[in-house]
Amino acid sequence: MIFTAGQIAGILEGELEGNPDIAVHKLAKIEEGVKGSLTFLANPKYTSHIYTTKASITIVNKDFVPEQHLETALIKVDDAYESFSKLLEYYNQVKNNKEGIENPVYKSDSATHGEGLYLGAFSYLGHNVRLGDHVKIYPNAYVGDNVVMGNNVIVFAGAKIYSETVIGNNCVIHSGAVVGADGFGFAPNKNGEFKKIPQTGNVVLEDNVDIGAGTTIDRATLGSTILRKGVKLDNQIQIAHNVEIGEHTVIAAQTGVAGSTKIGKQCMIGGQVGIVGHITIGDRVKIQAQSGIGRNVKDDEVLQGSPALNYGDYNKSYVHFKNLPKITNRINELEKKLDSE
Repeated sequence: MIFTAGQIAGILEGELEGNPDIAVHKLAKIEEGVKGSLTFLANPKYTSHIYTTKASITIVNKDFVPEQHLETALIKVDDAYESFSKLLEYYNQVKNNKEGIENPVYKSDSATHGEGLYLGAFSYLGHNVRLGDHVKIYPNAYVGDNVVMGNNVIVFAGAKIYSETVIGNNCVIHSGAVVGADGFGFAPNKNGEFKKIPQTGNVVLEDNVDIGAGTTIDRATLGSTILRKGVKLDNQIQIAHNVEIGEHTVIAAQTGVAGSTKIGKQCMIGGQVGIVGHITIGDRVKIQAQSGIGRNVKDDEVLQGSPALNYGDYNKSYVHFKNLPKITNRINELEKKLDSE
């Protein structure tokens, strides 16, 4: 896609210093800018690069005053980083603005949809599926019976949305994600065999939820597994049956949350965290990477370790832990002295 400096200045409501007809077709770091590229300057430590960059257009803050001659056109805005992010979002919207139904697809006669639908080749829409406006279903995606999606939902290639799942507006589900598979429910009988407990619930994703590639979210045994609005999940995360995650909580890759655990709002959970089932984690909790959570957690706690401790206590304890060999040697020396007396 090609954009001119004038078009970009209009999108960003910025002040253009340079030729409005200069065209760009790609984005670049300021130190790697070449002719035909667009870049930005937000961090002062990169200022020197603006005088050497070959980028055709650079987005800068309004208070930027060049001290040398520039080869690049400038678009001045209130916040260069925020404006560049806005431009990336706009670029993605344009790039993903596909419409129409490719062939072959399977679309049940009972499935309904709003305006601007995109169905990629080999995608599947089951019975009684209801889709809002501007939904994008990419190739090889599966949408099971009775699934409901709001407006502006994107389901990328190869994602699987099991039956009865409810998805709000502006959600993104990346490739390889599985939403609504059976929860891990088995009960032993008198012979020691494990018999499956039917998983009759569903998954509910509220508005503005992002699901990373390869992430799995299990349906509830009864009721719903729920991700509240604004939840963001990284790649390769496991969310078990009947889990509830509060608004605007973010979870990094390879974390696993066991069944029926409730996580509060605005939490930040690092990668490879393990969380046991049937506990409650409060609001605004921060959990460091590779921690193991086996107890209820109060609001605003910061945890690290396995089993996890208060972050400050963990750091104090770690000082002693890493010195254990020295401490052990000192104790052994003292014992030898006492034995020789």
